[in-house]
Amino acid sequence: MHRSLYLGACILFLAGCQSPAERLPINRLPDDSPPLPFAELLTRARMQASAANEAFYVNRWSDLEDAAQGLEQTARFLPKATEVPANHKEKLPDQASALGKEAGKLRQAAIAQDVPKVNESLQRVNLQVRELRLD
Repeated sequence: MHRSLYLGACILFLAGCQSPAERLPINRLPDDSPPLPFAELLTRARMQASAANEAFYVNRWSDLEDAAQGLEQTARFLPKATEVPANHKEKLPDQASALGKEAGKLRQAAIAQDVPKVNESLQRVNLQVRELRLD
């Protein structure tokens, strides 16, 4: 009885000591991809913005650049999205354009490894992605 409790406690302890799993990369969409649902593109944008934040915190500049490129691509797909909520239909082209431009600035700042500019761009990107949220 004591051995099984001890063994169970050891397994739980060891399982709790594992490092968090690496995030899976967000694959690029083919340029000729059919329009995707708005919610799916929003999820992609949120994941890409999160990946950009994480890469910035640990100075993984190439990963930050990749995340910014992914955001640029997602922004290009947003105006063609399907199932767009009514409160986003009119504003979506402008919001997508602004997100794409800011993602481009983020990518350029990542290439230059300009910490203040990356920080400013990340703030704007996160606010723009937040504005796209489903209510």
